[in-house]
Amino acid sequence: MAARILHRLRHALAGEGGREERVRGGCEAEDFPESSELEDDTEGLSTRLSGTLSFTSHEEEEEEEEEGAGEELGEPPQAMGAAAGAEDGEWGPAAERAGGSLLTRQLQELWRKSRGSLAPQRLLFEVTSASVVSERSSKYVLYTIYLIRSGRFDKAPAAIARRYSDFEQLNRRLRSRFGCDMAGITFPRKRLRRNFTAETIAKRSRAFEQFLSHLHSIAEIRRSPEFLEFFFLQDLQAAQRLTCTGMYREALATWANAYRLQDRLGVCGSGRFLLTLAGLAVCHQELDELGEAHGCCEQALQLLEAQGSHPLLGPFLQAHVHLAWKVGKDKRRSEARLQDLREAGPPLQQQPTLKECLIKEPLE
Repeated sequence: MAARILHRLRHALAGEGGREERVRGGCEAEDFPESSELEDDTEGLSTRLSGTLSFTSHEEEEEEEEEGAGEELGEPPQAMGAAAGAEDGEWGPAAERAGGSLLTRQLQELWRKSRGSLAPQRLLFEVTSASVVSERSSKYVLYTIYLIRSGRFDKAPAAIARRYSDFEQLNRRLRSRFGCDMAGITFPRKRLRRNFTAETIAKRSRAFEQFLSHLHSIAEIRRSPEFLEFFFLQDLQAAQRLTCTGMYREALATWANAYRLQDRLGVCGSGRFLLTLAGLAVCHQELDELGEAHGCCEQALQLLEAQGSHPLLGPFLQAHVHLAWKVGKDKRRSEARLQDLREAGPPLQQQPTLKECLIKEPLE
């Protein structure tokens, strides 16, 4: 039975390849770096790609990819895909990759092997799914990327969804600021046709993984606002809008993903991270999850411990005192810090609440 299915798949793929050759006249479509993504005649992508994307040059492995085409795009994969980049540390779209998906234990083994190298890989970027989106007169591919910490198992994934133009904008901004560092980094070019074929999407997915991995390996770029905001600014803006409109359950999920993204990227001491904790605390409180809200305030106050003044210090202290009283926790230290703020600055009654700070904070 399996041999018969495999034979049919080979026959179907061979037939499809023959039709392509007749249409194209035996010539590959040219690359046009300045052209926009245009619609081609490939349909039914959602039934051809599913779960973890994987592209290789071997016919048998491509056929195995086709067999799993019954799943729906966008769902978390059951197994982690291939690690971005080659084991020898060479990054770039031209790098050859071993076929097949790496399981979590294999990712951990890769991490253990890399610890002895000069630049061990601590964060993996994996395109887990792709879907074609049609909006009015435009059509594009939306790539879902997971951020995976090497050697560790994350119960809840940190994920983003980006289109080609988002990657292109990141590439343009980084080249404008880090010209020398970006000189050796290859970015996948746009094509005039065949942007929506399974082969193009798979190749481009691998290139995006390697592109992000290479950027993350350069310390100055890894810490730059351009690189960091590519990952979590959209989530912060969406969470803020949802909070303002009272959609607290939806906002909570978005704030939580922004939290995980910043945690993976190692920026848990930034102002944006404090704002994220404020969003989580507000949404948990509005949903009557007071213990979780109290925990978010405690984490924020630990980060603010060494700061004498911060716009969010007073609002976090007031929220912590109120929540500690509600859940029966010790609030004496926060009350003492509030007293110090009263003596050092304006009356606390004039300060905004945590929710007001969250709503008024400009996120651009």
